[in-house]
Amino acid sequence: MNNSSPPIGVYANGNDNKKFKGDRPPCSPSRVLHLRKIPNDVTEAEVISLGLPFGKVTNLLMLKGKSQAFLEMASEEAAITMVNYYTPVTPHLRSQPIFIQYSNHRELKTDNLPNQARAQAALQAVSAIQSGSLALPGAPSSEGTMLPGQSPVLRIIIENLFYPVTLEVLHQIFSKFGTVLKIITFTKNNQFQALLQYADPMNAQYAKMALDGQNIYNACCTLHIDFSKLTSLNVKYNNDKSRDFTRLDLPTGDGHPSLESPMAAAFGAPGIISSPYAGAAGFGPAIGFPQATGLSVPGIPGALGPLALTSSAVTGRMAIPGAGGIPGNSVLLVTNLNPDLITPHGLFILFGVYGDVHRVKIMFNKKENALVQMADANQAQLAMNHLNGQRLYGKVLRATLSKHQSVQLPREGQEDQGLTKDFSNSPLHRFKKPGSKNFQNIFPPSATLHLSNIPPSVTMDDLKNLFTEAGCSVKAFKFFQKDRKMALIQLGSVEEAIQALIELHNHDLGENHHLRVSFSKSTI
Repeated sequence: MNNSSPPIGVYANGNDNKKFKGDRPPCSPSRVLHLRKIPNDVTEAEVISLGLPFGKVTNLLMLKGKSQAFLEMASEEAAITMVNYYTPVTPHLRSQPIFIQYSNHRELKTDNLPNQARAQAALQAVSAIQSGSLALPGAPSSEGTMLPGQSPVLRIIIENLFYPVTLEVLHQIFSKFGTVLKIITFTKNNQFQALLQYADPMNAQYAKMALDGQNIYNACCTLHIDFSKLTSLNVKYNNDKSRDFTRLDLPTGDGHPSLESPMAAAFGAPGIISSPYAGAAGFGPAIGFPQATGLSVPGIPGALGPLALTSSAVTGRMAIPGAGGIPGNSVLLVTNLNPDLITPHGLFILFGVYGDVHRVKIMFNKKENALVQMADANQAQLAMNHLNGQRLYGKVLRATLSKHQSVQLPREGQEDQGLTKDFSNSPLHRFKKPGSKNFQNIFPPSATLHLSNIPPSVTMDDLKNLFTEAGCSVKAFKFFQKDRKMALIQLGSVEEAIQALIELHNHDLGENHHLRVSFSKSTI
């Protein structure tokens, strides 16, 4: 044990604030992890649950007044695995992002600290459950200290299902939290659902805490998880709809063979489910879950890259529940636009962030409504997920699937006032090249914009002035250190950034350079 730095009990009264500054140099690995930005109402059990998939949690110190906690893992290896896993994938507690780094401390000494009773009780409950003995010393049952471990069966509803989710994919995801015994999948009320039984109710509890509200693939296939009223599943057949992993002798029944979907990896679901790690066991679990908004996760060293959705993963019916619209349609109905400021070109640029826009039609009689035809249904769904509810020119934009399957061009001589435009051959499409890097850089609208294709003669002040003249308030600006052709600019609001992107994407900066603008996941 390296005891060069004092145990943390010395600092728990908070007189060593400098230890907690976010700008200190990253520490060397330690089995003690420092967690920041923890919500006030979070329980000890919820904090412990962040560490459980990676190994035994041996101690916990909550500093609620500072929204911080220290979590001690049984081994340094477990702590490294946990940090490697949560570095590209920010964990959330009660929908707030939590920040994790190694502590300077090598162990937690909390024996003599006040208010440690609850943390110790929660730890005891967990270790008792992990070792399989539920009789806790001094506690009537595990119910008193842990969140009540209800049924071992979870009911899972998957929304925005525009990549099919197979029984295998569910097994791969949920196995991270314990032994999965049985899975049954079905469609009910037009929703794809599953029942999944763990060996132990605690595993179900942790899986629900970790996965509820997360997306399986980029910006889609959102998991909604509840406990089932059933405590055990009765599986009659092992096929692609149901499986009992404890009984390999079951017949297949005549489960309907799945339809091969043509949509395989056409849209290359950007790296959310990664293939299992090559390399040391000290690297994180195989599956990365992004934040609930579905930001794509950067590749992790040692990972084999995104799981190209193979045909086996893509069997299964496609179902996109569209209210009134046609499931799988590539045409969106966009409503509540500002009729004085919106143009077909503006909609082309904005929706073009999420896919290639082929045609736009602003309604002649009702100019606050428009139809936007995307290259395919995936792109339409992505654009809808990211832009519905955003503010544009002072109004909250609404996007839904349309009942029209294409946008008709006006006939010769028909009065149109330039409200219908065909962009199918535009040089400004971002996704023409299959496998283009742009597929990995699709982010929700944000106040920070990523600028690229900046010629060497253009200065920071030139760019700031360009955005100020477009009516934006510039809060921060930074060139990329390694590449001055790129920069980040932070504006006063998301609405300003959306309007600036519409106005300044493809702006001519001279020297044959046209500015490229997209939303960034970074802040300055």
